[in-house]
Amino acid sequence: MPLLTMHSQQISWTPLLVLGYLFYLLLGAMVFQLLEKQAETHFRDQFQLEKLKFLQNYTCLDRQALEQFVQVLMEAWEKGVNPEGNSTNPSNWDFSNSFFFAGTVVTTIGYGNLSPSTVAGQIFCVFYALFGVPLNLAFLNQLGKALNAHLLTLERWVQKPGRAQVVQTLAVAIFLTTGTLLFLVFPPLVFSYVEGWSYGEGFYFTFITLSTIGFGDYVVGTNPNKHYIPVYRSLTAIWIVFGLAWLALVFNVGADLMERYLQLKWHKSDSSLAEGDTTKLEDEPEQPRIHIPS
Repeated sequence: MPLLTMHSQQISWTPLLVLGYLFYLLLGAMVFQLLEKQAETHFRDQFQLEKLKFLQNYTCLDRQALEQFVQVLMEAWEKGVNPEGNSTNPSNWDFSNSFFFAGTVVTTIGYGNLSPSTVAGQIFCVFYALFGVPLNLAFLNQLGKALNAHLLTLERWVQKPGRAQVVQTLAVAIFLTTGTLLFLVFPPLVFSYVEGWSYGEGFYFTFITLSTIGFGDYVVGTNPNKHYIPVYRSLTAIWIVFGLAWLALVFNVGADLMERYLQLKWHKSDSSLAEGDTTKLEDEPEQPRIHIPS
């Protein structure tokens, strides 16, 4: 019986977590719909208006020809070819860009702006990801352990009797502050300068990339009107790998704290109910015992 009771206490908070998870998804859906749907309608109407103006300015074209040209542009974009510029644009598959693409495959970021178009490339991508994704997870796991080991070393180095909690808090604060500066604060400044983005756009790209969400609406090194250094995207790929390890460790700490909070809250609730039942039993008068002679 004690084993069953302990097991029940371990999993009793799970329904609360499931309900919280579903509520969070519903909340996100409502907020995104509220923020984005009206803007999408505006852009869609604006695009249709621009097509009408284009047909009015170029009367030699009809709507069908324009739609066919738009379809060609969409197919080119899906194949990773930027419709802007001309044929002198840098290749999407030079070594630096290919290195960056390989990094997005094994890290499962998958921006979606570039993908293999040949059958051989698609087949190789499948097997490359099949072995690369576990390899990347193992690498990030070891990198996270190394970062955690440095935190423990820092604690032992400055630890003094009676200050364990202070030292632990200080070590975590240094870890979070240093990582935030290196991976979330300074990189948007670089991307803003190189890509011509605002700082907010650079920060958005940084977090969406390191969290492996990877929408693909912002991708470095894709503007045909800019000249990038050859190793720009390769250096970005290396930054992504180390940033992934740091942010994954932060997410793990956050998930662990949330799980402990839910367990503690549910345990307190169970303890309160148990104390109430005990008090109720103590307040009940003792029933008289009836002796039945044999």
